[in-house]
Amino acid sequence: MEKEQVKCLIIGSGPAGYTAAIYAGRANLAPVIYAGLQPGGQLTTTTDVENFPGYPQGIGGPELMEDLRKQAERFGADIRYGVATKADLSKQPYTITIDDEKEIEAQTLIIATGATAKYLGLDDEKKYAGMGVSACATCDGFFYRKKTVAVVGGGDTACEEAIYLAGLASKVYLIVRKPYLRASKVMQERVLNNEKIEVLFEHNAVGLYGEDGVEGVHLVKRLGEADEQRYDLPIDGFFLAIGHKPNSDIFKPYLDTDETGYIITESGTPRTKIPGVFAAGDVADPHYRQAITAAASGCMAAIEVERYLQSL
Repeated sequence: MEKEQVKCLIIGSGPAGYTAAIYAGRANLAPVIYAGLQPGGQLTTTTDVENFPGYPQGIGGPELMEDLRKQAERFGADIRYGVATKADLSKQPYTITIDDEKEIEAQTLIIATGATAKYLGLDDEKKYAGMGVSACATCDGFFYRKKTVAVVGGGDTACEEAIYLAGLASKVYLIVRKPYLRASKVMQERVLNNEKIEVLFEHNAVGLYGEDGVEGVHLVKRLGEADEQRYDLPIDGFFLAIGHKPNSDIFKPYLDTDETGYIITESGTPRTKIPGVFAAGDVADPHYRQAITAAASGCMAAIEVERYLQSL
């Protein structure tokens, strides 16, 4: 198997990975970054980004990530295409296997592999991606001001998204599979007391429809043990809020994670329990999951790498 040694290895190419590469490159650390399955990360599936500082008119998600990639390359980052398929963090240098065929021995490692939004698995979710389907109300809610939207989910995240969207949209439907909300009591009360939110208990979304974007959702309502009612509900936006899965599986044997899989870092830092190994962006952030917070943590991780290498 082919082997290579690097000073700073970055896994992942979202805002965290690219920002880490920019800072590491400017520090003359010759960072090597592997882009992963989705070069550019989740933002490449977003049409317009209006809340990233520095773009007063907004910018397309793919264009933003292209700008970050070019900036990282300008400072000497070696950006490669490949997927980390195995990790050995038991000793230094740390070994990362790429595509099961190449081993990278890294003096330091920045894990910026992100998190993947969970979807229902409907073909229409892919069909209308960026055209009415979203997994982030904070990112895309602004585009649905005074419109009608639906949120899928019954936990705290779904309730938070519904409340946030209620501050923008004219009407919010909360589609809940079960006959009750799983959210905390406080969140339940806020949702049920919000006049703009209508909770559809025992409903399943089975499809979407629309010509040039989402115009409605196909619903199935459970009426009893064997009875159900099918109907269409006109909406302008369809938001998934059934959770995220951090892309941390190959690192779990070595790093601490929470019950969902988010990598646990020292409070306020990207440091993991292993010296020289850092986690940045959504893979270590169950709370904010924003491009700007991911970029900030990528900056922190690169600065930590520089300080760590100076201490050796």
